[in-house]
Amino acid sequence: MPRTKSLAWAELKIGLLSILALGIAATLIFALSGSGGFSWERYPLKTIFTNISGLNEGAQVRIAGVPVGQVTGVAFVGDRVEVWFEIREEMRSRVTDRSTAVLGSVSLLGEAAVDITPSSQGTPIPEWGYVPAGPTAGSIAEVTAGAQQGIAELTAVLTDIRNGRGTVGQLFTNDALYRDLNGLVATAESVAEGIASGRGTLGRLINDPKAAQALEASLQDLQTVTARIRAGEGSLGKLLTDDTLSKSLASTTANMDAITGRINQGEGTAGALIRDRQLYDRMNSMTNRLDQVIAALQKGEGTAGQLLQDRQLYENMNGAVAEMRKLIAAILADPKKFLEIKVSLFG
Repeated sequence: MPRTKSLAWAELKIGLLSILALGIAATLIFALSGSGGFSWERYPLKTIFTNISGLNEGAQVRIAGVPVGQVTGVAFVGDRVEVWFEIREEMRSRVTDRSTAVLGSVSLLGEAAVDITPSSQGTPIPEWGYVPAGPTAGSIAEVTAGAQQGIAELTAVLTDIRNGRGTVGQLFTNDALYRDLNGLVATAESVAEGIASGRGTLGRLINDPKAAQALEASLQDLQTVTARIRAGEGSLGKLLTDDTLSKSLASTTANMDAITGRINQGEGTAGALIRDRQLYDRMNSMTNRLDQVIAALQKGEGTAGQLLQDRQLYENMNGAVAEMRKLIAAILADPKKFLEIKVSLFG
């Protein structure tokens, strides 16, 4: 009997140790499988994609790149695909209505995963709630297709260049264009050498300290002038800062508007000249008569015309004026000679 009890206790210990070892092994396997913990430590969520690009059950679910759960199922909802997944309970506060779920990639082989952006500022999504889906990143196949298209376009560009199409093609195939470009480069080098040697205004500005100092002095003077203008000094400063002057200008402008308005209405001489047809006709008639008088004078008609055109008449009148001046001078020199008066009474 004692031996039987000893064997039973030994078998019991072996069984307990086996169960404990199996439990530890199951815990380790469960922890290493990336399932996100026990069922009571996870909560389910959903999202909808237009294309899951090879996403399968058991795929990783990551938050900010950290594995926190796995996909539990996929199913069609109309033309889109609904994805179910579970994540760890402690991540509930990081998955809110401001988070987005996108398809990510675990490796270059194309293994897909669900990537969720954390956002603690929003409202946590309840169990079986939908995480808003974001734009899906391009897959390896899409990247490869884009690369192939880019290579094809690059090949077409190289073909056009070889055929001399476009500016670059002409540069490679057109000798005249090459010579012109070479000449342009040579001219630019010559200009740069002239500037470096101090020739010209720009060369002096770069190489001559006096020119730079003069330019700096001019800029300082300009700053001084603008500062005085801002301070209200001078006529221009008052124009910018003095309200009285601006009001005077505004009043003058208003008066000008009033005057032009009265002229447009035909008031005053200027208005009548613009609006009154009879006044215009009279002035036009007077101008015509004046033109006729001037034409007659130029032809030598009348006394005034003869005076302008007849040289002999001019000289006669000039001589008469000279004689008259001599007579007046003689009278003034000896008045008694020309003004002798005799008075006689009863003769």
